[in-house]
Amino acid sequence: MIRCLSACRSLGLMAVAMATWAAPAVLPFKPSPVPGGVAIVTIPGQGPAPKVTYHGESVLVRRAAKGWVAVVGIPLGAKPGRQEIQVGGRSIPFTIRPKRYPEQRIRLKDERRVTPNAEDEARIAREQALMAPAWRAWPEGLVPTLQFQQPTLGGLTSSFGLRRVFNGQPRAPHSGLDIKAPAGQAVRAPAAGVVVLTGDFFFSGNAVFLAHGEGVVSLFAHLSKVTVTQGQVVKAGDLLGEVGMTGRATGPHLHWSLSLNNARVDPRLFL
Repeated sequence: MIRCLSACRSLGLMAVAMATWAAPAVLPFKPSPVPGGVAIVTIPGQGPAPKVTYHGESVLVRRAAKGWVAVVGIPLGAKPGRQEIQVGGRSIPFTIRPKRYPEQRIRLKDERRVTPNAEDEARIAREQALMAPAWRAWPEGLVPTLQFQQPTLGGLTSSFGLRRVFNGQPRAPHSGLDIKAPAGQAVRAPAAGVVVLTGDFFFSGNAVFLAHGEGVVSLFAHLSKVTVTQGQVVKAGDLLGEVGMTGRATGPHLHWSLSLNNARVDPRLFL
């Protein structure tokens, strides 16, 4: 069963209860303005927090010494060169540097996980429609810490951004971080948040979407068990589920995706 929180208005009351959350005074990571990275763009001015968008998506902002900064997630498919954010009707430029990710070749026994049939494609389309609002979740009053714990113990087996080739066929690059771990090992929230979607998906298997606030969203995929429900408020370290190999997976592991302004970025930047 798939449970979805399609609108996040009702989460405002939950956020108020989490009074210990606060915006960090200093960003806990260095900018990495590459495809799949994060750009920090300075916005001059001492007034209230500006409304910032990038490619039509709302962008997280933080107070800085001289005004504000926009924390911009850069999609893996972004082209290097000049880009712009929109701030109150004006454009502020920034530059994306090039980055080439390595290639990974994977052999799957189930050909349908490589080339879905018509029934599978219809299912995938339905699931993508469910996932779209989860990736854009912006629960009122929720402020992300931007400093995360690794959600389960284990080594990294597939890095973010890998250009993936399944059974000889190129597919979309790897939009998350894979952590090798035994089946049944606990998967815990890397930071506080609200569960906005759970379900059993064609590619992701049993999965949890966790909104951390201000457009910062985590996906935890291939779980053997999900132990949270839609709308549940969790603290950093709370149990979300258990490691598995559901969906498109060759062995037990956790796939963790992290998204800013609906752009999947490298989770290692936030660890």
